[in-house]
Amino acid sequence: MQLLISPASPFVRKVRVVLREAKLMDTVEEVNVTTTPMNSAPEVVAANPMGKIPALIRADGPAIYDSRVITRFLDDHAGSNLYPQSRIWEILTLEATADAIMDATVAMSYEARLRPQEQQSPDWVEAQWAKAARGISAVNSRWMSHLSGPLNIGQIGVACALSYIDLRHDARGWRNGNEALANWHADFSARDSMVATKPE
Repeated sequence: MQLLISPASPFVRKVRVVLREAKLMDTVEEVNVTTTPMNSAPEVVAANPMGKIPALIRADGPAIYDSRVITRFLDDHAGSNLYPQSRIWEILTLEATADAIMDATVAMSYEARLRPQEQQSPDWVEAQWAKAARGISAVNSRWMSHLSGPLNIGQIGVACALSYIDLRHDARGWRNGNEALANWHADFSARDSMVATKPE
């Protein structure tokens, strides 16, 4: 199988962390692609008509896409129990919260990097950050118990979302008022899978 990636994407990183935690690196080749929302690479469009990464190309079926679909597929393939049935709805909600933080902060990056300055909307950027900040606060106040214990996809998603903010929006100071989450993130970021997938 081949995974189409761009290392800076938090959605891609989530899948790459799962690959390492599930010990599937021998079965999936990571293929770097250069693609943007304004100019999707042909190989990405061939795998995902939306032109988004990550996309997983399989030999025995059509390519699958959306990070949540891919991580669920890989977890099932490896039997790594990143989606424990005993807490499945809470874990899925935590993963969705992490993905929403990613959506908002990636949109902020796109606004700055892809739109001409005269077309950029500071109000829209602040609205995206408000969404991300509410998500971060919710994880810190409601979900810390789900960030402990055996590894699950919610933990991976939250770690990748927060690390992306460090990469692109560090000046926002997400740790202020979220000390418990900040301490957890520092510990989780030291995992081998996180270190190996940190964007340069």
